[in-house]
Amino acid sequence: MGNRKKVTIWGAGATGATMAQRLVEKNIADVVMVDIIEDMPQGKALDMDESAPILGFEATISGTNDPADSAGSDVVVVTSGIPRKPGMSREDLLNTNASIVRDVVGHAVKHSPNAVLIIFSNPMDVMCHVALQASGLPKERVIGQGGMLDTARYRTFIAEATGTSVRDVQAWVLGGHTEATMVPLTSNAMVGGVPLTKILPRDQVDALAQRARNGGAEIVALLKTGSAFYAPSAATIAMVEAIVLDEKRVLPCAAYLQGEFGISAVYVGVMATLGTGGIERILQPELSEQEQAGMLKAAEAVQELVGLIQ
Repeated sequence: MGNRKKVTIWGAGATGATMAQRLVEKNIADVVMVDIIEDMPQGKALDMDESAPILGFEATISGTNDPADSAGSDVVVVTSGIPRKPGMSREDLLNTNASIVRDVVGHAVKHSPNAVLIIFSNPMDVMCHVALQASGLPKERVIGQGGMLDTARYRTFIAEATGTSVRDVQAWVLGGHTEATMVPLTSNAMVGGVPLTKILPRDQVDALAQRARNGGAEIVALLKTGSAFYAPSAATIAMVEAIVLDEKRVLPCAAYLQGEFGISAVYVGVMATLGTGGIERILQPELSEQEQAGMLKAAEAVQELVGLIQ
């Protein structure tokens, strides 16, 4: 093991396994995939491990069905849960996934009491509340992944529309991780330091924000079965990397607010500095009236769903 950090990814489906692959290839942490399906995480891990001589990474990757193998993790990513099936109400999905997340988080903190948790399971904003409660961890160490992905989509669309490199597009999506509650910021979106609203007409800017809101559904409609996992896994691993390497990166993620943006005791997507201890600081950009209203709407929507959990 040496001095490498350890990261556990709970759930070895398409998304969890792609996260594990992206992370082990970065060579910054040893990776463990935990899943309840027998032999499946072991098989995927062995397959990834056999790519090490070609790609040249020394980090280890292992798969297991035993939560005890996650012991001593610095970061635990929770992807567990079931997708919504035909005939299921949102509440059904909510309570099924809440009990799965509760169970996983219980195991995770029992074996890794000092870990930072990144919650990926859906509905993500609500599952953060479940994880915070189940873990007993401080709020800085229970973080939701949603904004990172939504922001990546938004930046992709802006780069395409303006004919510029994605690296020179600075734009953020705050608020909730659903189409109705996402808040793509247009007031401070920049391309090479120039406001986006100075480059494109307003209606085009609004259309890009709308496409970002609809980003997940757009992919589901094309795939017909299943949903996105390449960009979601990349988004999650950028957060893991910021924590493992103590990068102090300002990344959009779901955080438990206590007064920021006039919102309290609820998880909403904000811009936060991520380092070893998880969330180190929450930044509050100036928002337009419409954006601020969107933040409050997102908070209300999450609170409403939290109230439905049994």
